[in-house]
Amino acid sequence: MTEKREDAIKMYESILKLQTVEECEKFFDDLCTPTELNSLIQRHEVATLLLDNKIYTEIMEQTNASTATISRVKRMLNQGTGCLAKIIGDK
Repeated sequence: MTEKREDAIKMYESILKLQTVEECEKFFDDLCTPTELNSLIQRHEVATLLLDNKIYTEIMEQTNASTATISRVKRMLNQGTGCLAKIIGDK
């Protein structure tokens, strides 16, 4: 296992220790810059809207995401692991 992979696993294990939304919010506020966090939040919202079969113009209006971001998220939903779609669908 590469050192980079080991570091990623340590981070994921830290995330798994979070037990409340408040802990999660504080963790990511400490870990991410506001811009990084806003990008993650925006991508999550774009994914949610794509899964709700919204069209690009609706998503752009609701999230202020660029077409490039929407396309990237759509590609990830279609070609990724399926985990995000599953988690969003379990809401």
